[in-house]
Amino acid sequence: FEKKLQGSLLGVLDKTNTAMGSRKMKQWLREPLKDVDLINGRLEGVQLFLDYPIQRNNIRECLKQVYDFERLAGRIATGKANGRDLIALKESCSVLPEIRYELQSLGGNLLSELHNMISPLEDVFEIIDRGIVDEPPYTVKEGGLIKPGFSRELDDLKASIADAQHWIASLEGSERERTGIKNLKVGFNKVFGYYLEVTKSYYDLIPEDYIRKQTLVNCERFITPELKETERLVLNAETEINRLEYDLFCEMRDQLRLRIGEIQKTSAAIAAVDVLAAFAQVSEKNDYRRPEIDGGDVISIEKGRHPVIETTIRDGIFVSNDTYLDRDGSNLMIITGPNMSGKSTYMRQ
Repeated sequence: FEKKLQGSLLGVLDKTNTAMGSRKMKQWLREPLKDVDLINGRLEGVQLFLDYPIQRNNIRECLKQVYDFERLAGRIATGKANGRDLIALKESCSVLPEIRYELQSLGGNLLSELHNMISPLEDVFEIIDRGIVDEPPYTVKEGGLIKPGFSRELDDLKASIADAQHWIASLEGSERERTGIKNLKVGFNKVFGYYLEVTKSYYDLIPEDYIRKQTLVNCERFITPELKETERLVLNAETEINRLEYDLFCEMRDQLRLRIGEIQKTSAAIAAVDVLAAFAQVSEKNDYRRPEIDGGDVISIEKGRHPVIETTIRDGIFVSNDTYLDRDGSNLMIITGPNMSGKSTYMRQ
């Protein structure tokens, strides 16, 4: 991707910090404005970010914590969002108040408009923060999604098998002590469930209450009546827990779906802020000047530069040059010179 950008205008300008900001910049370059007021509105936004570097830097740091709002909204709308998507949305929402605060301090017509478009989305943050664990699994049907305290029914279910899980966790130590089998292991897989594994060297110590479950090359796997009953209790409860967690997650996702419009509106504004701040960042670094745009028919450029070529020159400097065109006496230019003298470069400027 970086190689494709290298040597292009987008490669020079795209210093955005979000995925939707990068897409917005591509859109703006593909679809340039013709309305003078809209053009000057954007230029004013860039100028404000240039004049107030502290606010610009604060906003750009916040933007680094913003995930792809547009894609997240799409996944929520289509019912494809998982727990990690919701956490990404929550983390993005957490910096929106600070971005709004910094924008409000800058003023300007366009930045004020963008400030008003950005919703703090406190309720979206609250819904996710209250219900989803900080590091959820990728899948949504195998449990481990919902925080304790979110659902009384879920908490009661988990508490009902806590003793059984503790018994299984301590079984390995207690059985080693009871049987004298020092390398006895307790394991679990989805096909056979829980089992006690004993290697061949300890076959003579296997108790009578061990029931053979599976034979492997170097060991045997067993079950006991008590372990079988505890396994049934745990697995049945875990199935119910996973089903309940999935239902709670779907309810949460449906709640967020009602806010899709507001999330998308916020996303569009964040993307525009990202682009304007990136333009200011590049302008400061490359010493660009704000053009004066009006409805006249004169193009007057002093010390014009080619933004792409001057960033790729390794030896020497780019020689700036002037341009003047109008509809009266200077509406045509004849550009002459030998090969590799800069004719095409001047025209592309």
